[in-house]
Amino acid sequence: MVEKIILSLMIGILVGLEREHWRSDKKIYAGVRTFAITCITGTLAVFLGDYVGIWMLVVTTLVVAVSSVALIYIANIIEGRSGLTTSIALFCTYLLGVVVAKGLYLIAIITALILTFLLIEKKPLHSFAENLSEGDISSALKFLSISVVLYPIVPEEPIYGILSLKTAMLIVVMVSLITFVSYVSLKKLGPKGGIPYSGLFGGFISSEATIAALSGISRRKPMFKDALHMGAMLSVVSMIISNSVIAFIADPTAKTTLMMLPPFLIMTIVDLLFVFSKRKKISDSQESIELGSPFALGPAFRFGAIFAILLILTNYANEYAGASGAYAAAIGGIVSSSAVTASVAALAYSGNLPTDIAAQTAVLAGLVSTLAKPFYVKVTGSPELFRTSILSFIAIVVSGAVALLIWSFYMGSYL
Repeated sequence: MVEKIILSLMIGILVGLEREHWRSDKKIYAGVRTFAITCITGTLAVFLGDYVGIWMLVVTTLVVAVSSVALIYIANIIEGRSGLTTSIALFCTYLLGVVVAKGLYLIAIITALILTFLLIEKKPLHSFAENLSEGDISSALKFLSISVVLYPIVPEEPIYGILSLKTAMLIVVMVSLITFVSYVSLKKLGPKGGIPYSGLFGGFISSEATIAALSGISRRKPMFKDALHMGAMLSVVSMIISNSVIAFIADPTAKTTLMMLPPFLIMTIVDLLFVFSKRKKISDSQESIELGSPFALGPAFRFGAIFAILLILTNYANEYAGASGAYAAAIGGIVSSSAVTASVAALAYSGNLPTDIAAQTAVLAGLVSTLAKPFYVKVTGSPELFRTSILSFIAIVVSGAVALLIWSFYMGSYL
């Protein structure tokens, strides 16, 4: 019991210190002492409830609830301020004391850390929300609603031992979350970040769409070809990082990701050499690119469909044609290298595809995607941008291909 009281004290102090931080800016009615005592109260109420009855916990909960409502009344009605955060945080801290009393230490500590993080990150979170349009919020709600409704009812057993709908849905949700954060970051900075910034964060959303958007700018303003080239190179870096993260999501053992890293690192180094060589030459403009929200249902279902199709095709190709059949799936990198990466990593995790072949196919998909980008530039961009960027794209592909061959030979001899 002493151990529980001490943990409740530490949790209350942790949350209370954050609230105390605002004392210099405004009047605070609940600081570090109040939060610490409230958390301990929750623990003691459960402890005493075992001896005097459940009514002790009920009465204590009502007292804390009334106290929280009183804080809301004082701040919003008497003082004319707005906000419910402190009151709700106080009641939540009381509940954490109850959780500690039940012996669920890990849950209490993780929840306390999340609560403190949300309180600390007030300004960034408000800024994040301000940069969302009604359409973005609507798309996110529709997407999450469908995910929450469908996820619990889909079967856990893989279809024909290959496609797990739960895994597919989880991968789609996680990929959409990654791209959505990048999308909001891109909208937040907008033209202030310039073209290179747009290329970097746009690449997390869709490197193909980013290249097309940057190329479109080059037709209107060919004098910014160096900045656009830098943005295009950074979108490739984003693609590499994104595919590595996606591989880890699909294969939580990280074996596929680790086998992908050496060729991807070489590609990244070559890419960044071109980026740094352009830094002194760029004459940036206040341009930004517009990309559709990744939480829109269309892109999400399209990614899920491509992922499922590639998963099934790659599995049967590997079963009937061996490694060469699995490698053929890399051609899908023209459409979406991330979908190829997710499908082969998921197959590796389920044991339907050797990990080394999955990693090699994922890298090949990245190479195919990178090799396709100059053609996007050729079709949608200016001749100046195409001439400026073609050699750098080829250099990245060649260096990555050589690194993949050397790494595959090493891994083959090692295995």
